[in-house]
Amino acid sequence: MAPPPEAGATAAAEPSKPLNELFSSLPTTIFEVMSKLAMEHASVNLGQGFPDAEGPEAMKQIASASMYDFHNQYPSLLGVPELRQAVAAHSEREQGILVDWATETLITVGATEGLASAFLGLINPGDEVIMFDPMYDSYTSMAKRSGAVIVPVRLRLPDFSVPLEELAAAVTPRTKMIMINTPHNPSGKVFTRPELEAIAELCVRHDLIALSDEVYEHLVFGGAAHVSLRSLPGMKERCVRLGSAGKTFSFTAWKVGWMTGPARLLNPIVKAHQFLVFTVPSSLQRAVAHGLDKEADFYHSLGPSLEAKRRYLEAELTALGFDCLPAHGAYFLVADVSKFQRPGEDDADFAKRLTAEGGVTTIPISGFYVGPRPPTHLVRFCYCKEDIKLQAAVERLKAYVGPGGKGAPQ
Repeated sequence: MAPPPEAGATAAAEPSKPLNELFSSLPTTIFEVMSKLAMEHASVNLGQGFPDAEGPEAMKQIASASMYDFHNQYPSLLGVPELRQAVAAHSEREQGILVDWATETLITVGATEGLASAFLGLINPGDEVIMFDPMYDSYTSMAKRSGAVIVPVRLRLPDFSVPLEELAAAVTPRTKMIMINTPHNPSGKVFTRPELEAIAELCVRHDLIALSDEVYEHLVFGGAAHVSLRSLPGMKERCVRLGSAGKTFSFTAWKVGWMTGPARLLNPIVKAHQFLVFTVPSSLQRAVAHGLDKEADFYHSLGPSLEAKRRYLEAELTALGFDCLPAHGAYFLVADVSKFQRPGEDDADFAKRLTAEGGVTTIPISGFYVGPRPPTHLVRFCYCKEDIKLQAAVERLKAYVGPGGKGAPQ
């Protein structure tokens, strides 16, 4: 037991020196705010982007069995060979991109760690990185930690198309990288081949690196097709591509991701990865290797199953008076809620009220924007949920914003 403080002594003061300026100044994310509200009000949570269903049973069995087969020590920092080989084979089979598994693959702790390692490994302080607004919120924090200067280029509503002239004008002598995310979070947009070809042409012309987040590559429907930026002429040598077992197999808690890219770009990323996390649990890697090699039927079924859920939710929202924006990928639906907003209310205010009073949780889109004056009339619904949960959300929406409801248009 510690001795009591001497008479006249004061309690130890907290450290007064400044903490890290980036992370200590970050506000609570809108995801945390809305998830807390959802729990407080027992709301149907269509905000957070994770599925209710899980992936193949065989993968869980392999992960479990691997723990009893002496696979519990550090594996290679690059990843176990069977998963790196599976990633390379998957890349060739699905996108026609030849990958040398020995020098052009890296297994990461989810795609998010891959992003962090890519920014730390490739970016010098002051380098400009072009990103498309709106964007997944991890991008900005990780890029700023590397010293990057973020240059947002706003996708055009209502279809989130790429403003090619604005994109070209955003390139300066300080530009190091263009980052894309297709299919896109939060909009569900799938970048078109002409858009990707224009981005590739800019990268080649200005000697830029591309970082391509393609974690939703198998979540495509409605006649759209996923095209990898790395598959286009001139991009294999300058593009790093990210994938995710969490999105491909609905095992988001496993946090297993992968990267493919030219060895020259991947080498400094590997160094950053080494000193951030070193490696990834080998039992999970072996299960994901099986999944990429043997469970194609599962990930090829994701698009059609999600399309059915989207059509249901879109039809019900439209009938209630929401204007749904077009999208053909991921599991997000963006809706215009301006008809239901009250005077002075922005998208965050509406989303909080819908949670507290209507019992349905969404995410306000303004929280995904980096540039000034974001739109404040859009919210994101996540529909990768059980049908019974989607139906419950629809019934609550009908009761709240439908005719006679407390939240109906006034």
